[in-house]
Amino acid sequence: MSISNEALSSRRQSRAFSGLGLFWLAVAVLGAGLFFRPGLDALLVAWQKPEYSHGPLIPVLSGLLFLRQLKTVPERPGEIPHRWPGVLVVLLALMLGAVGRISNIDDIVAYALIVWVGGLLLISFGWSTGKHFWPPVLHLVYMLPLPDTLYYKATTWLQFISSELGVWFLGLLAVPVYLEGNIIDLGVYKLHVAEACSGLRYLFPILSFSYIFAVLYRGPVWHKAVLLLSAAPITVLMNAVRIAIAGWMVDHFGVEWVEGFTHFFEGWVIFIICVAILFALARIMLFLHPAKMSLTEALDLDTEGLVPQFLRLRLVQPSLALIAAAGLMLAGVGALQMLPDRGAVAVARDSFVTFPRRFGDWQQDGPPTVLAPDIARALQADDYHSITLVNPDSPAYVGVFLAWYADQSHGGVHPPEVCLPAGGWEIAWLERTDVASELDSAQPFHLNKAIIQKGEVRMMVYYWFDQKGRKVAWDFAAKLWLIVDGLRTGRTDGALVRLTTPILPEESDADAAARLDGILKDMAPQLPRFIPED
Repeated sequence: MSISNEALSSRRQSRAFSGLGLFWLAVAVLGAGLFFRPGLDALLVAWQKPEYSHGPLIPVLSGLLFLRQLKTVPERPGEIPHRWPGVLVVLLALMLGAVGRISNIDDIVAYALIVWVGGLLLISFGWSTGKHFWPPVLHLVYMLPLPDTLYYKATTWLQFISSELGVWFLGLLAVPVYLEGNIIDLGVYKLHVAEACSGLRYLFPILSFSYIFAVLYRGPVWHKAVLLLSAAPITVLMNAVRIAIAGWMVDHFGVEWVEGFTHFFEGWVIFIICVAILFALARIMLFLHPAKMSLTEALDLDTEGLVPQFLRLRLVQPSLALIAAAGLMLAGVGALQMLPDRGAVAVARDSFVTFPRRFGDWQQDGPPTVLAPDIARALQADDYHSITLVNPDSPAYVGVFLAWYADQSHGGVHPPEVCLPAGGWEIAWLERTDVASELDSAQPFHLNKAIIQKGEVRMMVYYWFDQKGRKVAWDFAAKLWLIVDGLRTGRTDGALVRLTTPILPEESDADAAARLDGILKDMAPQLPRFIPED
């Protein structure tokens, strides 16, 4: 009887002990939810865009991958060693999240959330076991929005490859075609690759699928690598085929057929075809492999026993490491509450409506240009100004474009090298340089000098990013300074300034550059009124 009572008492103590573990786990999760809330909000906003609409599925799929892998890990009721490396990872996530919170850049907070998940798994299972759960944690990366600069550069590059391949396919089909930047000219119809490549929106879901496919695949490691690395090329290739078919239909059936085709052959159709190609690729590799496995044998699709694995949550132990992680998150939340409000700082500036109409001998020709609604939406600027300057003594003109952003933490400046190909322009030459000496400026004045070309028309372009009086030529450097300024002052405002002028047939590149140099020297002292420095 006494033995039975002792066993019953032991079970009660075990349940109470497990209850404490669940309590501290809940505290850690609650603290993380409060601390990383801006990052979660940023994810919800990003998931409303077509490019990231797959985002809500990623945590679910990562959870299933985790439960599936957990079946291979036996229960360990005793003491679990080496939990403290997980606390260090949680601390790293806390520091990264704090950078995002203080600088008002919510995407950084979202990135830190994934680091926190990895740290919590290391605490729960210890270093020796927890480190093997990296596949489901890494898969969470596919739910994150890319930084705008990286996204637009990657998209433009993929569109360029798709357009080149599409034109090559059209050549094989004997369809007359001319490529200008990312515009495919079919004579009676111009196909904009930016619109024709809506299938590229499904690049991220396809990458996620290929990752899961590689994780579940039981073939050789190099097979997994091929499946993972082939997802992006397959997507681009399918978009090129889509472009070629659209061009062929325009040539043979007329323009009215292409809209119906592009609406049908986009999005999920591209996704399904790419998935089918991945399956076919895996089947081919298995056929050539000595083991001669079938595709069903090579894929571990066993989903039995996942619910019991989920119920293992009740076995969480109230370790000192878990309590420390919960305490760190609560301390982080408390520290942020004690800091002064770090919302976007409003700065005083003059509207571009009052921008000067004359610079030396150059004066504004006509009213400012109003951008088309779709372009203005893509620009997302809080204030912009587009004018043309003329000089009675010069047959050329100078275009001036300024776009100002009050808060770049949720997006921002699109560099011209991303936008120009969509207008049919090609960048023939690009150089970053410091023109401070030419402007008699004590501070560095870095800008990009470029020559762009469309057919026989050539233009000289100057542009730079202006942030708190800092002139930056490289867009990635501008993003880094945005984080620094956000941490120091809470300011995330900035602007893009662009000057353009045609290179006339009878003049040299240096003549066009001299024209912009003169305008720039007269304009630079006026800019701080509209683009605040301090």
